[in-house]
Amino acid sequence: MTKKPLIISTDPGIDDVVALTIALFSAKLDVKLIAATWGNVPLANTLVNTLKLEAFLKTKVPVVSGATCPLLRQAIDASDVHGKNGLAGYEFPAADQSLLQPGLAASAIHQVVEQSSEKVTLMQIGPATDFALYFRQFPEDLAKIEQLVIMGGAIGRGNWGPYSEYNVAGDPEAAQIVFSSGVKILLAPLELGHQAYITQETLQEIKQIGDVGDMLYNIMTNLHDETETDGREIYDALAAGMLIEPDMYTFKPAYVVIDTKSSNAYGASMIDFDNFFGQQPNVQVGVKINQTVFASWLVNEITKAEQLR
Repeated sequence: MTKKPLIISTDPGIDDVVALTIALFSAKLDVKLIAATWGNVPLANTLVNTLKLEAFLKTKVPVVSGATCPLLRQAIDASDVHGKNGLAGYEFPAADQSLLQPGLAASAIHQVVEQSSEKVTLMQIGPATDFALYFRQFPEDLAKIEQLVIMGGAIGRGNWGPYSEYNVAGDPEAAQIVFSSGVKILLAPLELGHQAYITQETLQEIKQIGDVGDMLYNIMTNLHDETETDGREIYDALAAGMLIEPDMYTFKPAYVVIDTKSSNAYGASMIDFDNFFGQQPNVQVGVKINQTVFASWLVNEITKAEQLR
């Protein structure tokens, strides 16, 4: 099986760690670079968290420091959900500083894409800042991108504003650059996360999966974002799932544009399934996933990570 070369932009963040753990050990993915960006918590934390996670997992994927703030606005913060440092609930080993490479994220991403013998896939599980900067600085690379998988946006109500989801609301201008890039995009919106929650029963099952399961259990149970069933909604793993097990999802084409103008709906994802805007679809939106199937898949992927670590 040929592995997909993959570059990840991430802001760990508890659910980012779940997605990263799965991606780093997937038999279908070859993670070439991780760009740690500002997002759930400041860059100083997300960068160290990425390096600490790799030290724990014993992986050796290069890490580059990404953006410290959005393109135009002040940074927002989700430390009330993820803990002050972004990874409440577990004592990780010291950061593996040997993995940190110098330079800017956009240049590092370009270098990986330029040197790849095949098209590269991108996964965005934080704000869009770094990929927007990359697309603007190296537009010649767009033809070399296989696809971009994003966790972000909301079909209806948001979790940051009335209509804005956190990752998009963090940097709406960057999100609009990414959605208008012409790259093939798969989107896991907020509503998909509501369908793919983890129950307490599944959390207990994960806890028993060795050191990796214990680590993920401890951070997930410290995620202050409970479902109605007292479970957890682990959004970012949905993006990894779209690359590893796409048959779990039902997709629907849509034209997506981000509101960067109005005061009340700033950062909203306008997802047009019905051609109201008269534009061709630019995104395949995940609209449905079976919770039981997703939970079983998640447990299986975490088990593989523990076996391979």
